[in-house]
Amino acid sequence: MNELVSFFGENFRQFWEFTGFYNVTMPHLIMLAVGLFFIYLAIKHEFEPMLLVPIGFGILVGNIPFQLGNEIGIYEEGSVLNILYGGVSAGWYPPLIFLGIGAMTDFSALLANPKLMLVGASAQFGIFGAYMVALALGFAPDQAAGIAIIGGADGPTAIFLSSKLAPNMMGAIAVSAYSYMALVPLIQPPIMRLFTTKKERLIKMKPARTVSQTEKIVFPIFGLLLTCFFVPSAIPLLGMLFFGNLLRESGVTTRLAKTASNALTDIVTMLLGLTVGASTQASEFLTLDTIKIFALGAMAFIIASSSGVLFVKFFNLFLPEGKKINPLIGNAGVSAVPMAARISNDLGLKYDPSNYLLMHAMGPNVAGVIGSAVAAGVLLGFLG
Repeated sequence: MNELVSFFGENFRQFWEFTGFYNVTMPHLIMLAVGLFFIYLAIKHEFEPMLLVPIGFGILVGNIPFQLGNEIGIYEEGSVLNILYGGVSAGWYPPLIFLGIGAMTDFSALLANPKLMLVGASAQFGIFGAYMVALALGFAPDQAAGIAIIGGADGPTAIFLSSKLAPNMMGAIAVSAYSYMALVPLIQPPIMRLFTTKKERLIKMKPARTVSQTEKIVFPIFGLLLTCFFVPSAIPLLGMLFFGNLLRESGVTTRLAKTASNALTDIVTMLLGLTVGASTQASEFLTLDTIKIFALGAMAFIIASSSGVLFVKFFNLFLPEGKKINPLIGNAGVSAVPMAARISNDLGLKYDPSNYLLMHAMGPNVAGVIGSAVAAGVLLGFLG
């Protein structure tokens, strides 16, 4: 009888030591709270739910305490999560996301007013400004580049670049990039109001010209050749972006375009968000470097948003009356498509209910997608 009691007692002890209740620590609880907060923002306030729900739930999955050696955790070789995480660590989820972005993006606003490309380019100052600050804070050049790309507000690009240059920081960089993408509605409006006058906010832009189907078909081919001849290291991202756009605009591959923009993008987004969230294991994530990454990411994003607005103000000095650009679309130079463009439109309507800026803002917004990928290619070319 005593042996039976001892046997069950030992088994119960082993089971108890295997549970999360036994292995939980304060860092685990902190990260679980962060995951719940992300899910709350996504569901209650609808902050990029397609991103924050998978990431928030992934944070919960990645921070349930467990004993090592059972092929459970995302960093344990051979575990299911580790295999799925290969799409992040090897950098092949981001190009698939770019394929979907290309297939769902209409570049007409940019083609109708090509000078808006300069607005998208100006927003990339946030990336290079944060890069210099990160170097000054003691980060290695490759780590500084991975952190700086957060300024583009482009999660897939941030993952792609950090997987190549700073894989040990990829979790923090990815979560930071997606966090600031989701917080665009909170971060950008105060910046836009700060750097614009009431008169500038009321500028009405003329309707864009109609873009021909031939222009739409030629653009992804010409865009690929032009950008990738200059920055071959951006081929995985830009190649897939322009390929997806050609599927959309060619008129003969509608089924492929729909698959790329819907089912494929949704599947990859779910896997990417879940595994990025799960990669934030407390032991790997809660470090001083993570705090620095989030601070530098915020700075980069603020600089990027400010640069776009200020560049439009500067550019207007050289434009005649009637052709000036409303500076409220300058914030859309970051890559948060189409959220940043919607912010431009919403703020414009607030000051003039008849001033619709959405289509104008989409020009720098889609230019920002190209610009952030080019910036990543430049950094990868120099440091890879």
